[in-house]
Formats: sequence, structure tokens, C-alpha cells
Amino acid sequence: MKSIRNISFSIALRVNTLAFCLICIAFIFGCNFNTVIDTNQGVEDNQWLYANTAKVDFKITDATKPYQLNFKLRINSEYRYANMYVLATFRDAKGRKRLRYQFKLAKEDGQWLGKGSGDLYSYTFPLLRNHRFPDTGKYSIEIEQNMRDNPLRGVSDVGIEVIKD
Repeated sequence: MKSIRNISFSIALRVNTLAFCLICIAFIFGCNFNTVIDTNQGVEDNQWLYANTAKVDFKITDATKPYQLNFKLRINSEYRYANMYVLATFRDAKGRKRLRYQFKLAKEDGQWLGKGSGDLYSYTFPLLRNHRFPDTGKYSIEIEQNMRDNPLRGVSDVGIEVIKD
């Protein structure tokens, strides 16, 4: 007959093994292996200055695949506009390209289009879809606000993500 101590040890071992397996499965399915880079930076005092750009450097190792480049934004109730203009500068070893974007943040009745509720709303806007980089190597993206207000009040966070499709 087995002792109570051996049975307790056997049950504890099975529970620990099961817990470890569940944690491993959650980690594997929780990670997005297609994400090249995903940044988010807080904006000091919720006031985004022209000079405080969101910038990210990243490396492309597979130029045969398409990529999605996104601008991430989080605003609060201090934000006064239904849209936002930004300037995006894309750089590689051969030069730079600068594009201006307008993003719609609210409906005509003032209802925010982003995810969230109460005081904070999050948005993810595409900068480039199905983009193929010409070569492998180092690239960078820099985003600056391009509104009339400086500082632009009500911006909580800005970020950039690059995802391999």
C-alpha cells in the first residue's frame, strides 16, 4: 500500500506538470511571431509637441514578404478634434520618403471611433499596407504630429508597429 506522502507527491507533480504545460501553451499562442517591432511611448503631460516624434529603428531580414506598418494612438477627453494629421518619414540606406496622413478619430456627432470608453480611446491606423521592402537591412520610421496646435493636448500615447503579413 502506498503511503499518503507518496500519493501527495504524485498529485503535486501532476498538477505542477499540467500548470507548466498550460503556461507554455499560453506563451506560444499569446505571442505574435510576425511582429517585427511594436513600440508605444507615453506623451509627457498629454501634450504632444512637434519636436517629440515617435521614432523606431528596425531590421528587415526577409524582403520577399509583405509588411503592414501602423501608427498607434491613444487620446483622452482633452483632445479637441475629430481628426489628426501626422507626418511620417520613412528612411533606409538609400534615402528618405515623407508622407502626410489624415486620420479620422470621431464621427460627425462627436462619437469616438477608437476602442475604449470613458476617458481613453485607442486607435491603430495603417501607414503602409502590403508593403514590400526593396532589400533586407536597417529601416526607420519617424512620426510627428502635424496639427496647428503645438503642443497638441489630449494625446496620451503614440507608437509604431511593423508586422510581417
